[in-house]
Amino acid sequence: MRILLVEDDGRLADSLAEILVAQRYTVDFALDGEAGWHQISAIAYDLVLMDVTLPKLDGMGLCQRMRDRGFTIPVLMLTARDTSSDKVLGLDSGADAYMVKPFHLEELLAQVRALLRRGQTSFTPLLSWGNLTLDPTRYDVSYSGSAIRLTPKEFALLEALLRYGRRVLSRSAIIDQIWHWQEAPEENTIKSYIKTLRAKLRDAGAPKDFIETVHGLGYRLKALE
Repeated sequence: MRILLVEDDGRLADSLAEILVAQRYTVDFALDGEAGWHQISAIAYDLVLMDVTLPKLDGMGLCQRMRDRGFTIPVLMLTARDTSSDKVLGLDSGADAYMVKPFHLEELLAQVRALLRRGQTSFTPLLSWGNLTLDPTRYDVSYSGSAIRLTPKEFALLEALLRYGRRVLSRSAIIDQIWHWQEAPEENTIKSYIKTLRAKLRDAGAPKDFIETVHGLGYRLKALE
């Protein structure tokens, strides 16, 4: 399970991440609301933990933007504001749960588990690009109706490319999204996965340049006609 933590207090963020990683969750960071939105737009998260008071775009604004754009990812809002009106505003902005700092560790983890269970039952939209379709929930990939068998890393790489579309997916972004930082691969390993993924797509009927190389930057999907 992958969690995004949007928190501008570095010390608190480190403490929360340590707790969550100990529970075998993968945790990414964002220090402000706009950075959080960028990551939510690019990466498939299972849960977002966000502070209310954030630079550039506050937590309520970020949550509202997520819901307005159709993102159904569960949101746990963290705040020091302990008033009924603040809780109402947070929930009305689209948050699924609202916790006041300081909170008990056991309660936080229970909320995280409950929201992750809820998220697993929600609808996850299919991703598509031309004749290619990927179902993140059922782990299915097909091109023009022909099923494509992928390894977990290949599936994650193709999903990331689909979410980026014509935006360039850099090598560093690939590592951040598919590998933990402790096991970051060599550049040749990423090239090998791209090569194998291209071959499997080509065997299913996709053009050989379905995944384009943007030299010196990364990869992106071929423009649709």
